[in-house]
Amino acid sequence: MNIVVTGSLGNIGQPLTETLIKDGHSVKVISSHLERKESIERLGATAAIGNLADVDFLANAFKGADSAFCMIPPDYTNPDQLGYYETIARSYEQAVKASAIGRVVFLSSYGADLPAGTGFITGSYKSEQILNSITNIALTHIRPSFFYYNLLAFIGMIRSAGFIGSVYGGEDRLTMVAPKDIAVAVAEELTKTDNIKHIRYVASDDRTCREIAAVLGEAIGIPGLKWLVLPKEEVLRALKNNGMPEEFANKYVELGEAIHTGKLRADYDKHTPALGTVTLEAYAVEFAKVFADK
Repeated sequence: MNIVVTGSLGNIGQPLTETLIKDGHSVKVISSHLERKESIERLGATAAIGNLADVDFLANAFKGADSAFCMIPPDYTNPDQLGYYETIARSYEQAVKASAIGRVVFLSSYGADLPAGTGFITGSYKSEQILNSITNIALTHIRPSFFYYNLLAFIGMIRSAGFIGSVYGGEDRLTMVAPKDIAVAVAEELTKTDNIKHIRYVASDDRTCREIAAVLGEAIGIPGLKWLVLPKEEVLRALKNNGMPEEFANKYVELGEAIHTGKLRADYDKHTPALGTVTLEAYAVEFAKVFADK
C-alpha cells in the first residue's frame, strides 16, 4: 500500500514508518523541517517537506495514497491552542476531500468524546467532529491514553519536594501509553481494507497514581515515593509562578480535575482495549535514566 505519515520522525512517526516499510509498504513522511529529509530517506521513505496548514501541499501529498496517518503536532508557542487544532483539522478535511484518499487514521485522545471540561483535549473533540463530516472514507480515531513521557514533567518536583503532587493522585487511576504501542495500533488501522468509521482506544498499562509513584520511586532510588492530591488553587498558583500563561494553567488544571473525577476515562472504561507491550515497570527504566541525567 501507499501510505502517508504525518508527524515527521517523532515519537510515533519513526516507529510507525519503520514498521510499515518493514512490512513492504511504500511510505511518504510529511515533515515541516527540511533537515529531517535525509533521515526520512535513510529509512527508505519519501520525504514531503511542507506546512500542515497548507491545504494544497497536503492534498498533493495525499494524492495517489491508499491511506494517511494524520496527527496535530503540538505547538506550545501558539497562544490559541484550540484555534490551532481547528486550523490543522480543517486543513486535513479539505486535503482529504481534494485528494480523494480513501482511509484516514487520526491521532486523537482519550477524553475526546467530551465537548468541554477536559482542558486542551477539547481540541481533539473538535477535530474528530470536523473529520467525521467527511463522507465516503474509512476513518479511525485513535484515542491514546496518558503518554508515559508526560511523567517526566514531575522530575523537578520530585527533586525539590521529594514527592509528586497534582490535582489528581493517590488512588486516582491513570491509564498510560507508550508511543511504540500507539504506532502498532496505527499501522494495523492504516492497512485495513474495511470501509467504516470507528474509534480505537490504545493503552499500555493502567494503575493508580499511588502505584505509579511507588514503581517510579523504586526505579530512581526513592522507595516510598508518594503522589499527593493538591488543592486546585495551590497548583494554579505554582504553575503561574513558574511562568505558565494563565489560560494554559487553567486548562492544565481543568484536565487534571477530569482525571481526578474519572470523567476523562469514562468512555475509555466502556471500551477498554487490550493493553500494549510496554508496562509501567519497563517505562520506569527509561524514566530513571532521564532522572539521573537531570
